[in-house]
Amino acid sequence: MSPKLADVIAALEAVYPPGTAESWDAVGLVCGDPEEPVTKVLVCVDPTESTVDEAVTTGAQLLIAHHPLLLKGVNGVPANDPKGALVHKLIRNNAALFCAHTNADSALPGVSDALALAIGLTITGPLTAAPEEPLLALTTWVPHESAEKVLDALFAAGAGDVGEYRDVAWVDETREQFRPTGGAQPVIGELGELTRHDVTRVEVVLARAKRTAVVEALLAAHPYEQAGYTLHEFVEVPSNRGIGRIGELAEAEPLHVFTQRVADALPETAWGVRAAGDPERPVKRVAVCGGAGDSYLKTVTRAGVDAYVTADLRHHPASEHLAAGGPALVDVAHWASEWPWCEQAADVVREAFGGTVQVLVSTRRTDPWTVGATSRTGGNA
Repeated sequence: MSPKLADVIAALEAVYPPGTAESWDAVGLVCGDPEEPVTKVLVCVDPTESTVDEAVTTGAQLLIAHHPLLLKGVNGVPANDPKGALVHKLIRNNAALFCAHTNADSALPGVSDALALAIGLTITGPLTAAPEEPLLALTTWVPHESAEKVLDALFAAGAGDVGEYRDVAWVDETREQFRPTGGAQPVIGELGELTRHDVTRVEVVLARAKRTAVVEALLAAHPYEQAGYTLHEFVEVPSNRGIGRIGELAEAEPLHVFTQRVADALPETAWGVRAAGDPERPVKRVAVCGGAGDSYLKTVTRAGVDAYVTADLRHHPASEHLAAGGPALVDVAHWASEWPWCEQAADVVREAFGGTVQVLVSTRRTDPWTVGATSRTGGNA
């Protein structure tokens, strides 16, 4: 059977968690019915007229894009607005749109992993490490005969996930005591009397974002009138996730050779690939950042790399970076730097659903720059 759209979204969000997106970002389902079946998917960088037309032409029920369609707040999507027209076209052709942006940038693997691997780097870690997803530990005490019911409820609400393990819990026996007073209606014990008895102590971990759902599940499943529980938050620790990646080549090569390597690894664009620095500078240790990455120039200098590959570098920051002794810069087209991610996202769907979903990767160039030229006369220089 074909999966529902909701199933495909769940598989994508397991790899690109929406909670890791930047606060200003707009990720997730833009349009589409989560209950509709999906048999064909198209993956692209930009949800433009070209890729939406491609999704419609190929019969895809889902278009997965890296860049959001509606990044800034809107009050409506009328059909005579360029972006509104795309939403209408998708809906009329029973096609959904899902976007994974900065949550795909910081994921492991994510956008920069795909770029690094395309260039031929062996990845050693993130350029800027993000903390692990905030985790809580929930502890509760349950009569022995109710422990399994409570555990099942906690797991169903999303607790107990640790890395690649599911239904993780720590369970042991302990003693509790309480004295019911006033209008209490205890399941165990009598009003006014101190009760001591053996119970099962249950502890699970959960993502902070699932706190409300897990606590509600606990209270609904626990047999006591007043369930006792504690919540503790873990100290944040760095992870292998984050923006950008650092990697190494098998052998050092001159900057001009490395620049050609990058150009050969990425789809051709009018922008091309350009480098700043000594053409003969040896390059072995490299930082990459898919998309616009000039805000990390100081970071790459501290990282001790030989070159930095990213997009949308500007004249003054690049010039000042080199003057301060920073690593060589390799500037590529924004679209080209993120296009390798499309195959990565496609593999997420393929691995989750096998042959039940056909997954296509768009090769249409949606980079806005369409013409490139270099001087044939040298101008007045």
